[in-house]
Amino acid sequence: MSTAILTGQPVPGSSIEGDLRSLGFEVCIAADPADTEALLAQVPSDQRVAVVDARFVGHLHALRLGLTDPRFPLAAIPGAVTAQPAGRQALTRALARETSTQGTLLVDSLADRITGALDVDVHRPELGSLVAAVPTDPQARNEARQAVAAVDDEAVRLKSAVKARDGFFTTFFISPYSRYIARWCARRGLTPNQVTTASLLTALIAAGCAATGTRGGFVAAGVLLIASFVLDCTDGQLARYSLQYSTLGAWLDATFDRAKEYAYYAGLALGAARGGDDVWALALGAMVLQTCRHIVDFSFNEANHDATANTSPTAALSDKLDSVGWTVWLRRMIVLPIGERWALIAVLTAVATPRITFYALLIGCAFAATYTTAGRVLRSLTRKAERTDRAARALADLADSGPLVELLARKVPVPAPLCAAAGGLVVVTSAALWGATWPTVLAALVYVALSAAAVSRPLKGALDWLVPPFFRAAEYGTVLILAAESEVNGVLPAAFGLVAAVAYHHYDTVYRIRGNAGAPPHWLVRAIGGHEGRTLVVVVLAVVLTAAQFKVALTVLAVAVALVVLVESIRFWASAGAPAVHDEGEPA
Repeated sequence: MSTAILTGQPVPGSSIEGDLRSLGFEVCIAADPADTEALLAQVPSDQRVAVVDARFVGHLHALRLGLTDPRFPLAAIPGAVTAQPAGRQALTRALARETSTQGTLLVDSLADRITGALDVDVHRPELGSLVAAVPTDPQARNEARQAVAAVDDEAVRLKSAVKARDGFFTTFFISPYSRYIARWCARRGLTPNQVTTASLLTALIAAGCAATGTRGGFVAAGVLLIASFVLDCTDGQLARYSLQYSTLGAWLDATFDRAKEYAYYAGLALGAARGGDDVWALALGAMVLQTCRHIVDFSFNEANHDATANTSPTAALSDKLDSVGWTVWLRRMIVLPIGERWALIAVLTAVATPRITFYALLIGCAFAATYTTAGRVLRSLTRKAERTDRAARALADLADSGPLVELLARKVPVPAPLCAAAGGLVVVTSAALWGATWPTVLAALVYVALSAAAVSRPLKGALDWLVPPFFRAAEYGTVLILAAESEVNGVLPAAFGLVAAVAYHHYDTVYRIRGNAGAPPHWLVRAIGGHEGRTLVVVVLAVVLTAAQFKVALTVLAVAVALVVLVESIRFWASAGAPAVHDEGEPA
């Protein structure tokens, strides 16, 4: 239960007390600052508390934004300030200072004075057209009430539930009605986590329909995939509509999109196999390409998260293009974000074959990857950014280097991206040309040595953000090629499972860093070998084992990696100390 302390002179006919109760607050009334301090001390330290001016006039949603968002220890709007348990001490200190202050008051509202006296950061939500004011005379109160009546806060609330930046398909074909589904869910007490789970289940059912290999199954799969995407949009809109953010929700939202998409790839591959067409290599290729695309996005963003002098002519040109409306939507579409991608997959599943679906997906994603990566390389080469230690640490964590790299790390006067690219090219090319032979083992050892050289110095160079994507491409590509060349049924599905488990670990690392919680514990990275250790192990297994034994070994390795990373990930994200990562979404 949360507590709101009303201060100041009560106003006859004011709805503030009822509004606070509707938001879940127990309301107490304080006669003066000393009484406010006494009431604050009586509120249990593990509860949210708010100090609100009794003269407050504003929209209910303005109060909701200012007083109920769980992501911020301290938050304030005009006439109201709130603290969660983590911010209680700061609030108590500020109130004590105001209680002991004598002399002329420059600000009449105690809540606003407390906000001004806080010695830590305070979240101040953007209210836009919403009203939040503390009128000091009848005329000002009447004007504030008229301003409240002139704006439909429910319309504002619905609009703000939709992400400000989204893809063309999502913006024009999903969000216009999914926001109303979100409101319907909120009014029935459903949580974002429940909607997220429903989206996952719908996608898994879609994958099961695709796995039947029948035309009816493919049509049903396409329809259900779109339904899953509608629910995927709805869960975030519900979280923003009702401000229901949680650490568990962060984990679900961060991982379920990839789980749904990659499970659907597997369903398509199984369905194709029922019809006599083996497309597991295409399914695995699509997963590898999509994951590498994402790590390019993540690495570039982390490298420039807090860079200074972070400007370039390329970025300036992009800003100019943003002023031309149609170019914005065109550029958002050609990068094939999740809405466009899932729509493409759903339609082709229903009307074509799995093979055609994967071909179209691979071509589209390859073009999008080329476009986005080229643009980011140009930006990096033309800007004079100075990257911080935090950025270098994030890139090192994203590199996912294991014990072999730690053992061999030696500083070399060669650019890190060149080392990473050369090592990846050596092992992937060797796997493609010579397959499961001892020269490929030698190539894998070269890859380990060059990987160690790549991360031997802090990754602060202009293109050092390319190091993690090069490592991902090398590891995943090697597994894909060796599995495809084995020509034994079951090897490619086992490789698909292994890459899926490792990719989950890499996504988990990204979202921990985004939540400012750091990378997964070092013991976990060492336990699963790091990218270089896993690559070397897979190559050695392919060489020393028969194809049938290689299939079993990949399966065991996939299960072992999945168990270790999932157990640690679930422990972390379900714990009370895990961060709430609810950004504005990853468009790709």
